[in-house]
Amino acid sequence: MKANKSQKKLGKIFIISGPSGSGKTTLLTGLIKDKKIGKLLVKSCSVTTRSPRTGEKNAREYFFVGKAGFDRLLKAKKILEWTRYLGYYYGTPKGPLESQLAAGKNVGLCLDLKGARTLKKLYPNNAVTVFVLPPSLDALKSRIVSRCSHANKSETASRIRLARREILAVSRFDYCVLNQNLTVALGELKEIFLREINA
Repeated sequence: MKANKSQKKLGKIFIISGPSGSGKTTLLTGLIKDKKIGKLLVKSCSVTTRSPRTGEKNAREYFFVGKAGFDRLLKAKKILEWTRYLGYYYGTPKGPLESQLAAGKNVGLCLDLKGARTLKKLYPNNAVTVFVLPPSLDALKSRIVSRCSHANKSETASRIRLARREILAVSRFDYCVLNQNLTVALGELKEIFLREINA
């Protein structure tokens, strides 16, 4: 029997991870804003228990649900991976992600290390993981301190300790990008993305 030529090739899951302050969110945003790559990559819309901020819309920035709603989704196995951050829950919804992949769309996500490992395990043939490495621990510490100026010293120290542990996981990722210069790092990320979707 001949294969159906109209059958779409499954999309890829492009996961960017790294310690707090490494620049992973900035890099994913840069990829999506790129004229060429923006047509080939969509950002995953996460589920969250936090309230919408000014200008945010449901199903655009996030799927906004209450804690009870989030728990129902977890119980029904409709969330692939999740984390708790600053008192709120965030997760990757299964339905929208799999619909996008089935439609041949490539999906970009920023995830913590645990989430990246989970999705790589669930979708070993479709998930590509990229670890964003800061130029140095000192540079990372400066970024964390400047980003968390409102945080107490204990919270900042905890973030720095966590970042040091996370850097040790770099060998578990498919690729590593050093974010010493944002333009250079973004260029490397574009090359990785194009190589993977054309593989």
